[in-house]
Amino acid sequence: MHSDVSMEIGDTIFPSGYVEIVFNLGEAVWQSTAKNGFQTDPPVEFLGQITKPMAIRANGKNDLLGVRFYAHAISFFLDCDMWELNDEIADMRDILQEPIQALQEKLLNETSFNKKIELVENFLLNRLSRNENRLNRITMMGGIINDMERSGYSSNIADIASRYGISSRYLQKLFLEHVGVTPKLYNKINRFRHSLRHIGTNQNSLTSVAYQAGYADQSHFIRDFKSFAGITPSEYSPEHFPISAAIL
Repeated sequence: MHSDVSMEIGDTIFPSGYVEIVFNLGEAVWQSTAKNGFQTDPPVEFLGQITKPMAIRANGKNDLLGVRFYAHAISFFLDCDMWELNDEIADMRDILQEPIQALQEKLLNETSFNKKIELVENFLLNRLSRNENRLNRITMMGGIINDMERSGYSSNIADIASRYGISSRYLQKLFLEHVGVTPKLYNKINRFRHSLRHIGTNQNSLTSVAYQAGYADQSHFIRDFKSFAGITPSEYSPEHFPISAAIL
């Protein structure tokens, strides 16, 4: 995100199933909701798994560079359990310390967008090589998540665990460690994200959207939607949530 003029932004981040690292390279001050109102976000932020709507706001000229990860893939780069970082914007400088601070300084001093991308890519590739001992488990997690998504978010967790030769309890442990949420909640978040796409791209009835997204009925759809968005499906419009709509 880049703006040459100062601007005020107010939006809400919805659960997406993904996690992100965002570098603030501009003048804008970003804030997000915390326990006691709004908090000022760090210059290098880690947005963990979001399970409820999070209000955000900013003021100033923007220059943001973000990296979005597949749900299971962030475990390649970090050494902590992902559930510890749910529903918050953490300071990546506390997590990765000097290496991420050095990268931030390089990005601030670089004017070429392509060079910035190259710097971030090289940093991540270097981190990747340090965690090769976790490769098998994380690769298995990627396969499990792909299976769940191909089945339309209605997967039987016990059947999937059995297919991979593990117990349902161990599968849940893997999800909390590498994704941050349980398999059941991950399915619900992805089904919600799928419904947002349908609401934003066609004029079908809410009942039709509910069935397209894999909900059993409209009341189930409305209940889940409100828990993740804070509003009902009929109140949602992509134009009112431009940031969330843009990154679906």
